[in-house]
Amino acid sequence: MLVSLTVGKVDAGVAVLLTEDNRLIEFPSVLLPNGISSGSIVDITVARNHAAETANASAFQSLQKRILNTYGVKTPSPPILRLRNATQTSLVLEWDPIDLATASLKSLSLYRNGSKAGSIPRPLETRSTKISGLAVHHEYTFHLVLRTTAGTYQSEKLTCRTHKMTDLSGITVTAGVLDPQRKEALGHALERIGGKMIDSVRIDTTHFVCAEGRGSLWEKAVEMNIPVVVPEWVDACESEGTIVGVRDYYLNADPKARKLGTLHGSSHQRTTSTMSTSSTVNQGRPSSLQPPIREEDPAAVEPPLTPFPGGEMSIQPQAQTQEVRSEDEEETPPPPPPKDESDDADEPPQTNGDTGDLGGPDEKVQEEEETSEESTLPQHLPEGDSGPTSNDESSKGKGKDGEGDFNEVPL
Repeated sequence: MLVSLTVGKVDAGVAVLLTEDNRLIEFPSVLLPNGISSGSIVDITVARNHAAETANASAFQSLQKRILNTYGVKTPSPPILRLRNATQTSLVLEWDPIDLATASLKSLSLYRNGSKAGSIPRPLETRSTKISGLAVHHEYTFHLVLRTTAGTYQSEKLTCRTHKMTDLSGITVTAGVLDPQRKEALGHALERIGGKMIDSVRIDTTHFVCAEGRGSLWEKAVEMNIPVVVPEWVDACESEGTIVGVRDYYLNADPKARKLGTLHGSSHQRTTSTMSTSSTVNQGRPSSLQPPIREEDPAAVEPPLTPFPGGEMSIQPQAQTQEVRSEDEEETPPPPPPKDESDDADEPPQTNGDTGDLGGPDEKVQEEEETSEESTLPQHLPEGDSGPTSNDESSKGKGKDGEGDFNEVPL
């Protein structure tokens, strides 16, 4: 199509062209031939380019398909949460790498029992977290919430429970500097209690066991605040059948302060219980009584003195004395005749620290008394003290007046 136009006015950028029916058309001056001025007539040919239209339409459709496949088909995936390890007071959770597709990440949050527990730092790099300070043998529910520019996605709820104190399967140990034999024994002990040993220090490592504090693994364990203990801690947990405190099993802890387990320290516990029973019985006796004192020279013993009058006899020590004296009644010398209290009232009582515990539950005291029958010591027991005087008089029928002041007691 050929069109003839008359140039009306020519400026630096735009030229005014006039049609045959006097219509004005603004036309770029750059497209006009050189030397054009007002009044010049130019012929312009106009034609449609079908090939260019087809090419442009094809390129546009390809772009639309690419946008649809990229942003319309693939979307971010919900996070998948699972439990890695559980102990008595902590849980270690892990999840798969976050798939954002074409979206941008906003945040990744962890929820516990329906409430937000916190946001995960560096969610594109972090794949696990440890929750501490939990209750023993308690159930918890966790889930992750992923927020992106394409929407919000939530993981499935994970229900898990902390262990009992007797459940040792959560112990995860990383071994440090140890002898090969001790390391092998440590592995066998962990297998027996249900624990496990790993080669590296990870977020689920509960204890670091070593004999010396050195090495890169030890430094990483200290940096992560993991308890560093000796191998005896695992043995203590196995013997006790429960989790044992780590305070006495640190590298710099005193071995004497460690408690014996139920298997290794059974004889110690029996001895302790026997001693505690003996001390409990002795607490019911007068505090003034002292253990019997043996004298090698009976001739150096002072003559017996009259006890302090007016004392009361206690019932319980008398019964205990009877058990000891029942074996030695035949060898006990007869008590001296009773004296009047008025004759000896002015004399102070004298114990000489010899009024001891004659009848206790401990059989060792009885054996010592039987082996030392050759050396005797006069006992000056007042009427208010526990002694064999009243028991001997009542059992033998001696002392018709019913009031004996003192007696010689063989030890």
